[in-house]
Amino acid sequence: MGKINYTYRFDLSATQNAFPYQQEAFEAVKDLDYSAIFHEQGLGKTKIAIDLLLYWLEKRDIDTVMIVTKKQLVRNWENEFAFHTHIKPQTISSNKADNFYVLNSPSRVIITNFETISGEEERLSLFLKARNTAIIIDESTKIKNPDAKLTQSFFRLAPLFKIRTIMTGTPVANRPYDIWAQIYFLDFGQSLGEDFNKFKTNTNLTNSMADNSNERKAFEDEVASIFEKIKVFTVRETKNSGVISLPNKEYFNIYCSFEPKQKALYNKIKNEMMAFVQQNGEAVLDDSEACLKRLLRLVQVASNPRLVDELYGSFSGKEIKLQELVSAIMERDEKVIIWSSFIENAEYFSKIYKQYSPVKIHGRMAIEDRNKSVERFKFGDAKILFATPQAAKEGLTLTVANNVIFYDRGFNLDDYLQAQDRIHRISQKKTCNIYNLMIDDSVDIWVDKLLQAKQNAAFLAQGDYKLAKYQSIMDYSYGDLIKELLNIENT
Repeated sequence: MGKINYTYRFDLSATQNAFPYQQEAFEAVKDLDYSAIFHEQGLGKTKIAIDLLLYWLEKRDIDTVMIVTKKQLVRNWENEFAFHTHIKPQTISSNKADNFYVLNSPSRVIITNFETISGEEERLSLFLKARNTAIIIDESTKIKNPDAKLTQSFFRLAPLFKIRTIMTGTPVANRPYDIWAQIYFLDFGQSLGEDFNKFKTNTNLTNSMADNSNERKAFEDEVASIFEKIKVFTVRETKNSGVISLPNKEYFNIYCSFEPKQKALYNKIKNEMMAFVQQNGEAVLDDSEACLKRLLRLVQVASNPRLVDELYGSFSGKEIKLQELVSAIMERDEKVIIWSSFIENAEYFSKIYKQYSPVKIHGRMAIEDRNKSVERFKFGDAKILFATPQAAKEGLTLTVANNVIFYDRGFNLDDYLQAQDRIHRISQKKTCNIYNLMIDDSVDIWVDKLLQAKQNAAFLAQGDYKLAKYQSIMDYSYGDLIKELLNIENT
């Protein structure tokens, strides 16, 4: 594949002006060979990325810019190009025959998804050797696991890109060590080291920190140093920094009581969990998949007992409160997104609330059907969107609603932060109400404390908090709560 000589020009002008903070980010990284754009979700990273690629194509020795995003966000990027530029990008996907023609054409901008990069690694390697190509990775936490096959493909291709930029509003998706692989893609270990396992050990938020001050101090010092090591090539703005005026977010924790049959089922599963984690008289509670699966069963019962017992026929503790919340929101003639980690809940409640013409988005739906749900919610008669964070937490602007209800929450911080900010974005005019439904004296309380702790650690790693502020508000009691939940004595 020989070097292509470009003898014609595209219109590389932008059609929309940037906000001042977007222009500042652009100026800070436009001439770098690698960079990270970590602006909080809802602050318009897409606009910064498009301005960057227009500059690269005109001012730097770049033939083609490749944008990598999640499959469900490809159309969103196409729409953004139509709004911000005169360029019509080409796409590559799982259709290898079509990819051949795109990769052998003088395409200036190519949009693709993560899986295609991995599946086309060999052909892309040849392509990158023939062209001066830049890459922009949207939602770069997709490559946070350095051992994953997909991430390894990106690591192998990374040196072949002349410019590398990653973007996400939540670089610490769940634990501080999630940032390592994303940064390694950029600088091959120069800032955060080449040994992931060592980095993970030093930045792991463990259950034992509440009782171990030495472990806690070592963790805090290490995490506090992360942003200092990467800030020379990183830009980060948050909504709290005053760069843009958005309506407030108001949080409401709505506490519910167990329904008797629900409580009995919960206690049964809890006792089974207790027996598992105390095998041979020794507590084995950790972050293993087996432990998390059992904890997830408790979350399911607290959410909707039908998830584990299809014969359950009562109204669970949260259902009554949900009905009250939805009625109040409908009386205000507002729209609401109701989040659950479970597809079955999205399906179940879509039928229960059919009088409000609800729509749904979850992982078992085709991309086209999800897009139709978004269109109906934004422009049609749908008052309620039932969604799972895994399928709809990123890339969507849903500011037609100003209410979100978390019917339940999993253990992943990224799911929680990204999902709530679908409504708290540029173009939102109303106060945003965030409702968290929780069953008293249940696993929900531990999940709430755990997510707060993870968020504080993320803010420290991302430079949002100074160490002194972090230490003044950090609560490590999630470690004691999980032991209390499962009747594990401190060791």
